[in-house]
Amino acid sequence: MTATPLREPTAPAAGWANPLRDARDRRLPRIAGPSGLVIFGVTGDLSRKKLMPAVYDLANRGLLPPGFSLVGFARRDWADQDFAEVVHDAVKEHSRTPFREEVWQQLAEGMRFIPGDFDDDTAFEQLRATVRELDAARGTSGNHAFYLSVPPRFFPKVVQQLKKHGLADATDGSWRRAVIEKPFGRDLDSARELNAIVHQVFDPDQVFRIDHYLGKETVQNIMALRFANQMFEPIWNRSYVDHVQITMAEDIGIGGRAGYYDGIGSARDVIQNHLLQLMALTAMEEPAAFDADSLVTEKLKVLRAVRLPEDLALHSVRGQYAAAWQGGTRVRGYLQEDGIDPSSTTDTYAAIKLGIDNRRWAGVPFYLRTGKRLGRRVTEIAVVFQRAPHSPFDSTATEELGKNAIVIRVQPDEGVTVRFGSKVPGTSMEIRDVSMDFAYGESFTESSPEAYERLILDVLLGDANLFPRHQEVEESWRILDPIEEQWAAHGRPAQYPSGSWGPKEADEMLARDGRSWRRP
Repeated sequence: MTATPLREPTAPAAGWANPLRDARDRRLPRIAGPSGLVIFGVTGDLSRKKLMPAVYDLANRGLLPPGFSLVGFARRDWADQDFAEVVHDAVKEHSRTPFREEVWQQLAEGMRFIPGDFDDDTAFEQLRATVRELDAARGTSGNHAFYLSVPPRFFPKVVQQLKKHGLADATDGSWRRAVIEKPFGRDLDSARELNAIVHQVFDPDQVFRIDHYLGKETVQNIMALRFANQMFEPIWNRSYVDHVQITMAEDIGIGGRAGYYDGIGSARDVIQNHLLQLMALTAMEEPAAFDADSLVTEKLKVLRAVRLPEDLALHSVRGQYAAAWQGGTRVRGYLQEDGIDPSSTTDTYAAIKLGIDNRRWAGVPFYLRTGKRLGRRVTEIAVVFQRAPHSPFDSTATEELGKNAIVIRVQPDEGVTVRFGSKVPGTSMEIRDVSMDFAYGESFTESSPEAYERLILDVLLGDANLFPRHQEVEESWRILDPIEEQWAAHGRPAQYPSGSWGPKEADEMLARDGRSWRRP
């Protein structure tokens, strides 16, 4: 009997589809192809607490290729093994998913470390050689993303070094991408200058500007809430909405970030990127499709339609937290923090009123506020509706009936609350506000991934849906620059006690419009 010779396995033909795969099955996740990630500034807090744990969590969920490589670049005299130990400690302390030794071992085999300064040509040549070695040894196929987890002043130098040493150049069939953390500039002129420098090295579609808020499930849910449900869209306009409040509050001070924070402030740090992005998603029209170009088109329409109040002094407020008791502890004021100039005018609280000049939102104010050392940590978008045009209950007990609202809770208690009036049980027609609540943690069995997990995976996949384009960055600075100029020319920030909800001037700003801030 003659044995049948074994045949070499053949690659699937072009257009081949797995006959066992049901097109309706959504369980198979998107998995990155052969690739590597190079992190500049790998010894910083962001890398240690967020980036390296996110890479491990992606690997643990099976979303990275087996040959994935992680290269660190920093001013430390480390060997590859030292770097792997640092990553190991960061992962054990900060990762979201359980630690598994087999996943760690596979990931650690692709770790390399390059010691050097950003001016060090020898270090960049070593990086180039390491990238080539990984292409051969790990099968990364020339696909590498360069993550600039460094202070903004180093962005130009790093991208120029990448160009000088040929690291930004992709061979046929491969890709190179740059990932840049905020703040992207400190005003419109510096943002344009930085865009020009970066785009000399990387094409616009190769640049991924990270706004980690856009990686949060609840932020992406804004679009699902609006465009996947018929019940909300008909009332999402000036005919029914009274105003919109977008709040990002922190209950901590600046910690050890004085060198970064002083001179930047809360408006540049948060409003220019996070809050204006949340406003654009809340106010935009339905995109033609859920792709990067369609999304940026609609967000840009909103940002370009933003109009500032005529009197910025009346409709913008900046503040600084002062010493007070917070959470049972006596905390220092901003001007007493280590490394802060006692005469500093940097804002730790900012509140502004904006309008959007288009048919949907004309006449509806958008109030944006952010601050440190406030009552508690919370980020939310509150769409507050007009009162009913006529109420037959006004002669009865309606003192506790407010305005209807839809509140999108971005963090920490992710979900959506709908607030409306309901009759109180009893013999009289007493009406008060009640809430109907949806919580992510209770409605889904799968926990939400960390924002950086989603964003790093999207970089490796080349999916730019959740990354602001340079046009959005510049439009945001166009909005904020006149406010910063107004503040710089007039007076000092108002003081507010740590643990409060901001300066009284912010309450007065809304009171002049006959409104008040929500208490999250």
